[in-house]
Amino acid sequence: MAAKSIKSLLVAVFSLSLLFFSGASFAQDGPHEGQEPATENHEPKEEKLDPAKIIMDHIKDNHEFHFFTAGSFHATIPLPVILYSPTKGFSVFSSSRFGHEGEEEYNGYKLHEGEITATDGSKVYDFSLTKNVVQMILALTILVLLMTGIAKKYKKGLGVTSAPKGWQNAIEPVITFVRDDVAKPNLGKKWQKYLPYLLTVFFFILINNLFGLIPGSANVTGNTAFTAVMGIISAIVILASTNGHFWGHIFWPPGVPFLVKIILIPVELAGVLIIKPAALIIRLFANMVAGHIIILSFISLIFIFGAMNKGAGWGFSPVSILFTVFIYFIEILVAFIQAFIFTNLTAVFIGQAFEGGHDDVDGHADPVII
Repeated sequence: MAAKSIKSLLVAVFSLSLLFFSGASFAQDGPHEGQEPATENHEPKEEKLDPAKIIMDHIKDNHEFHFFTAGSFHATIPLPVILYSPTKGFSVFSSSRFGHEGEEEYNGYKLHEGEITATDGSKVYDFSLTKNVVQMILALTILVLLMTGIAKKYKKGLGVTSAPKGWQNAIEPVITFVRDDVAKPNLGKKWQKYLPYLLTVFFFILINNLFGLIPGSANVTGNTAFTAVMGIISAIVILASTNGHFWGHIFWPPGVPFLVKIILIPVELAGVLIIKPAALIIRLFANMVAGHIIILSFISLIFIFGAMNKGAGWGFSPVSILFTVFIYFIEILVAFIQAFIFTNLTAVFIGQAFEGGHDDVDGHADPVII
């Protein structure tokens, strides 16, 4: 609770700071009272810093990996654009055709705020490999190679008849933790059936969380499409684990007055179909996005102070970097915590789905006290 309170406080402080300094800079740019605005100004206007745009560009999906900009040089990796139009058919080309800012048109298509549209207004189906998709595939490939390599070692007897070596020392405690503290307490005698799914969910979310902390990478788990698919898959597993007793309690709660049942039935049904998946989806998305916003807000404060006064910008830089590094290490911890919470809540919801009456998940009835 303390960590959440601190994070909320930091978000509030930085939001107010951005609002204050943005307002101050706008006030400085405007004409003073009694002063007429200049009619002629041949000097090129300096582009103003827009922290909100920078932060949102980092969080949202894109058609290229952008690392840094030095003058007119942009260090980027363009990604393939795959489009289908009923009038033009399939079109495959590099995203660099649109220019760095997406200001150029190519082959009858244009890129505006991350969305590709046809210049003639026709319907376009976008199958492009965006940075979220590419990074997710890369993370999944590394995860599969890592796990299969560890599995081969166990198959040869390493870690079974002898002490584990290499990545086995890091992965084995995590697997036993998910088994003993997530699967067994929530699923009882059925833990072996669901353990492969729980481990897949945990490691898949974890590796994407960690990849998202690499500078220049994509924030995959901070994308609603990613968390929505994860939540929907978990909802399908939960619904597939239900039994007649579960649905009997949903549609006709026992021991409840009739009028209360009328109110309770839609609430319980919404909890199963909407609220539980939404809790999984929103929690993961919000926590991963909040961390990136806080880190980028600290970095943006350097340039905000620098725009007001260069001395202030240089003076605030050590403080900003110190807090950025501090929050960065907290985000590494959050990456593990959010993977655990998503996996644990999924196990809890599955356990509730096949739990029967007042019996526990092991199938043993509670003792009757007479």
